[in-house]
Amino acid sequence: MTMLAPLTHDDPVEIGGHRLLARLGHGGMGTVYLARTPGGRTLALKTMHARIATDPAARTRFHLETDAARIIGDHHGATVVDADPAAETPWLATEYVLGPPLDDAVALCGPLPEASVRALGAALAGALAQLHASDVVHRDLKPSNVMVTAYGPKIIDFGIARAAGDDRLTRTGTAAGTPAFMSPEQATGQEHTSAGDVFALAGVLVFAATGHGPFGTGQAADLLYRVRYADPDLAGVPAALSPVLARCLAKDPTQRPTTRELVAELHDGRGEFADHLPVPLLSDIARRATEVWQHQPQRLPAPVEGPYPPTPPVRPGMSRRKLLSVASGSLVGVGAVGAWVWSESRRADADAQNAESASNKGPRELWRASIGSLGGEPPLLLPVGNSIATWRSGAFVAFSAKTGKELWSSHGVVSESHQVVSDGKNLYGSYFPDDDGAMTLSVHAFAPSDGTPHRRIARLTDYAGAYEDTEALIAVDDVLCMVARKRVPGHDKTAEQTDDWYALAIDLRSGKKLWENGVQQLAPGSGSFAVRSVGSRLIFFRYEREDPDPNAPGIDMHVFAADLRSGEHVWNRYLPWEVDFSTYAVPEPLAVDEQHVYLAGAYVWALRLSDGEVAWQFGDNRNIGHGNDRARRYGAPAVKDDVVYAAEGIRGLVALNAVTGELLWEEQEDLTKDEAPDLDHPPVVGTKYVYAKTDTGISAIDLRSHKSSWTYQSSLSRFAAHEGTERLICIDGSAMTALPLD
Repeated sequence: MTMLAPLTHDDPVEIGGHRLLARLGHGGMGTVYLARTPGGRTLALKTMHARIATDPAARTRFHLETDAARIIGDHHGATVVDADPAAETPWLATEYVLGPPLDDAVALCGPLPEASVRALGAALAGALAQLHASDVVHRDLKPSNVMVTAYGPKIIDFGIARAAGDDRLTRTGTAAGTPAFMSPEQATGQEHTSAGDVFALAGVLVFAATGHGPFGTGQAADLLYRVRYADPDLAGVPAALSPVLARCLAKDPTQRPTTRELVAELHDGRGEFADHLPVPLLSDIARRATEVWQHQPQRLPAPVEGPYPPTPPVRPGMSRRKLLSVASGSLVGVGAVGAWVWSESRRADADAQNAESASNKGPRELWRASIGSLGGEPPLLLPVGNSIATWRSGAFVAFSAKTGKELWSSHGVVSESHQVVSDGKNLYGSYFPDDDGAMTLSVHAFAPSDGTPHRRIARLTDYAGAYEDTEALIAVDDVLCMVARKRVPGHDKTAEQTDDWYALAIDLRSGKKLWENGVQQLAPGSGSFAVRSVGSRLIFFRYEREDPDPNAPGIDMHVFAADLRSGEHVWNRYLPWEVDFSTYAVPEPLAVDEQHVYLAGAYVWALRLSDGEVAWQFGDNRNIGHGNDRARRYGAPAVKDDVVYAAEGIRGLVALNAVTGELLWEEQEDLTKDEAPDLDHPPVVGTKYVYAKTDTGISAIDLRSHKSSWTYQSSLSRFAAHEGTERLICIDGSAMTALPLD
């Protein structure tokens, strides 16, 4: 269902003479509005954020998007009504398509009938054939970019389309697109031809027929691995469709059919497109056509401080435990997008809380603040003194950890949240473009008082500075560690660069580059790197093979230690992941203390900090509740006071002796609760409780009784401790909440 959000006080009244009515979407690149021409025609008007518009390459992409939308025409795409790519804020106005995106259509109707999928596929193949005939490839075909109308599907969002063979804006080695629907060649940053669009089209049709993509869900790094090496999951695809879709999903692009061949194989062309659609979908299309004319413009007032009623608790859906006990199907999460408004609230009615049953009693929310749209980035929680910084709709925002009051909002500072880290007191990272317009890596300190770049620490002219070319990893002991890609020499004012990636360290006081070490290709912001520090050492973690043969089976966990100030490798260790990689990898697998490095997978391991040798391994002969041994694994660990804590299977938490690996205690299972631990988030250890993320919220396990004392029910995406203010800071959808850290 289309979500029409009110305009904010910052939105203009009109753009290019077209009156703005509502927000259709808002993300890291720009905002899409519902608009109306002076003559009354309804439009979707897309704008680019001002901070993005300062990048010449981004402007060129926007211009290409406009051209590609014109090439595909009004039959297969949204008609371009008006555009000004050269404006200070570039914009593109197209017809407002009367129909849902394909992902919304499947959510409404369930998997589509075979006749619908065939008609959809033939029409999309025809649309791509028209695009390819003009030597343009889409490169980001996915369900959300396919609009279903009564007259046929329309392809939208040509933001990363380009001329075939043109790699100036999408350099080799850069994986641009959506991982779940990328082709293998696109996933490795190679040339994406028309055959790559055929691969993506097959993924879209698998989704339409089954409700899931051919390579599942999960972290970007895991999806890219499966796209390259795993067989597609065609379970649920009608038998008559499976052979043609399997050929489209061939790893070798030369083995895939052409779009012209697909048109003939998928459909005979008889009947109207609407004749092949299910009735609920046709009804939804009709509803949208009516609602768009009934919509009355609304505009939110400027943010003000004051008490607001608390957000109602989220009603949990089917738990992971229930899903696992019924079948080993995939779980698809749906994220919510909130309005960009600041608020704070307190739950004042403690009596009502005390009246709840003991099994469901949760803590009092100390404050709750709306943080609006988080875009596509993983939720960010950076402690900075007594505040918490996060990323909101293309801006850095800081809130008081004690009260929840918004302290500052800084726009246009950096393009993506993975460019900045905190050492607990200050923010550091890359700032692009630099003040002289160069496309090189510029490292800055950001003022903790307002988030603006106030001091340039270093400018490294041999490294590229765009957001897709850098990632800040950790700041500790006046050293900033990053990964970055080398530039092509002599191209100071362009974004051209090589495929050579390096981990490097910069002295935050002098600006001197301390060291650089080559690393394998990566996608910044994908979570493919994890780094921790202990003493004078950095501990690095990646999922990658020890065997350089790309056809070798399996994947390994690569852990290595380096000296903080010299970069010298101290030790290197590969451990077998030993888990079916179709289940996604643990994104935060490391914990460290002065003796060991702890990580989790099929087991919990402790590696000696001195030489990387395995000190102990926990998990042998443990029945952790999975029927499939290949799926058995432990959650991300945490360590405190010589005790290691980790979630185990679908059962609960285990506490291990950090020195010996001996089991100290395990969570006492409460059979009255239908919840299971989330294995992707490390626990947070307080003085009274260990807080563990579950599929229904946060469970507080009492350190004395080893039982869950309460569960804070929430559609939680991330949480972390702010020890200075004794707060547990949680991100839930579009809100940030503080709970007592006991």
